[in-house]
Amino acid sequence: MPETSDPEPLRARTERIRSELEAYLADGKRVFATSSFQSNSVVLLHLLSRFAPQVPVYFLQTGYHFPETLRFRRELSTRLGLEVRSLRAPVSRLRQVDSGGRLLFAADPDRCCHLNKVLPLEPVLAGHDIWVSGVRGAQSSTRAAMGRTAPGRGGVLRYHPIIDWSARDVYQYVQAHDLPAHPLEAHGYISVGCAPCTRRPMDEPDLGGPEPTVDGERAGRWAGMQKTECGLHLPDDGDPA
Repeated sequence: MPETSDPEPLRARTERIRSELEAYLADGKRVFATSSFQSNSVVLLHLLSRFAPQVPVYFLQTGYHFPETLRFRRELSTRLGLEVRSLRAPVSRLRQVDSGGRLLFAADPDRCCHLNKVLPLEPVLAGHDIWVSGVRGAQSSTRAAMGRTAPGRGGVLRYHPIIDWSARDVYQYVQAHDLPAHPLEAHGYISVGCAPCTRRPMDEPDLGGPEPTVDGERAGRWAGMQKTECGLHLPDDGDPA
């Protein structure tokens, strides 16, 4: 993959990320990353491919992803030369139901996210020192408060290298490096998660909640629910059961 130059406004930021990643690895830290493989994910994934391609990237395979997301993951992983590992819930989808037999994504979305996203990552957290994540402060007020680094569960240090990147920064980087977009973006999806809990903003007249997302960058996620995060990026998810 040929190297191209970063946009001038972003060069100091990408150089800082290079230095931070190299310092963690030189210090013998066990580093891993997670990615949801949507359009906003490509910046972090591309940075890792440039500066720390040996860092494993974990993908939470919930069983509810759009086919387009799975195809995008395969294509992007191959293009960037990344080692992508899938994680699955310890409970099969057939058993992810409430007492009335309703699937948890409809009956208890917090419990569904806990089983499919939080629990599978626990063993990975226990075996690493640094967790690299592509969250950005512009995505929501919750994420804006996370900071560049923060203590995580199990003693891991959460590292958010692009926490201060705006949507414009992401766009400029993607254009400069000719990076692909998630295929559903062209169909009106702004943020892509699991299929049952993701909508196009144009299909939902009211996506408001107790904490609307900044700039609508996560519009369409958990539409109509009192929910803005899966729990994976919260300090202490706890078990909602």
